[in-house]
Amino acid sequence: MRRLATKPWLNLDTNALNPIIVPKDAALKDGSPLSIAQATKSSESVNVHLLHQLSSSADDVPDCTPVIHCEQNDFTYTSIPLNIDVVVMTTKTTPVSQLPRLFSKGISNQLIAMEDCMLTYYQNEKFHIPESYHFSIPGFQHLLNVVYPRDKSEEELESHRRNLHTKLVIPLDKPLLRRTRRYVFTEERNKEGYLTNTHIGLPQSGDGQMYIVSGVYSYHHYMQDRIDDNGWGCAYRSLQTICSWFRHQGYVDRPVPTHKEIQQALVDVGDKPSKFVGSRQWIGSIEVSTCLDQLLGVTSKIMFVNNGTDLGNKGRELAVHFQTQGTPIMIGGGVLAHTILGVDFNEVTGQVKFLILDPHYTGGEDLKVIQDKGWCGWKSEEFWDKTAYYNLCMPQRPHVI
Repeated sequence: MRRLATKPWLNLDTNALNPIIVPKDAALKDGSPLSIAQATKSSESVNVHLLHQLSSSADDVPDCTPVIHCEQNDFTYTSIPLNIDVVVMTTKTTPVSQLPRLFSKGISNQLIAMEDCMLTYYQNEKFHIPESYHFSIPGFQHLLNVVYPRDKSEEELESHRRNLHTKLVIPLDKPLLRRTRRYVFTEERNKEGYLTNTHIGLPQSGDGQMYIVSGVYSYHHYMQDRIDDNGWGCAYRSLQTICSWFRHQGYVDRPVPTHKEIQQALVDVGDKPSKFVGSRQWIGSIEVSTCLDQLLGVTSKIMFVNNGTDLGNKGRELAVHFQTQGTPIMIGGGVLAHTILGVDFNEVTGQVKFLILDPHYTGGEDLKVIQDKGWCGWKSEEFWDKTAYYNLCMPQRPHVI
């Protein structure tokens, strides 16, 4: 699979091309399906410029004195920049010589889609600039391209998305085609400076069934964003990780809230006094739930656990959460907060292990260190404090398109 970002003239660097495909039976060593993100990990964008010949060939011009006919009329001239962004799927054996034809067909199809978009949303003598987005849809073996008008809100495009969901037979209760959920190519990842999906690549957890967070999240932890919150900001960071999940999945388009914005939200709902803003005071699971509702419009279930030992009896309930909701869970107990990304639950023995993302990490964005040192990893029941009670904030997916 190759991606194409173009300007309107042609210059193809064939040395940069290395087309690949995602076969239907592609799989990792553990037998799990190979995702598009994994298949394109080493690929790079190919810069292609398109030039159209407007004049006819010299062989078609009759051998006579040229005559120029000129008419003066009033007309309206509109110049609209179009950012062509095309992806084509090929086999590994496809000759490089065939790529220009494949890309030309992709460009032609996208220009037709952009024309349709401009005509559909043309109003009051105004064209809306069309933009191309690629989406990775569960169950699809290829990226889906959709063209949206740039300055239309997600609310204004809801009926269009609903129509696409219906035609493509994809769920009507998940925002799979919102612009914030567009597929992010390798060269564009981690531009915000945060690692994503830090659990990928961890060794097997045990002999149970794994139930893992669904989708993409960003890892937020101590000392990021030039804020020294070491010792008091763990729940804030867990909340930020949860907010990033809702953003990555397309449920919201607002940025991940800062510590101050989180504190202000709690003041606005009357949960905290005004002096709370700018302080270094802790928050817990209940405050996290309140902020999710106030800032994102997301409701949560709260699970109360008497002590750390009792958490070992919650494997089935947590498994159901990850099966049905797929959202990260914030857990607070004693003076610590963590993020639960999944569980390994054995139906026969009842044994459970927890996939923990630890916000207390203070180092740099080094995935190897984070995994090797256990800042993201599987923990047994012994990880929890047997003398502390715990509250779990379990965010619920909104049913939206």
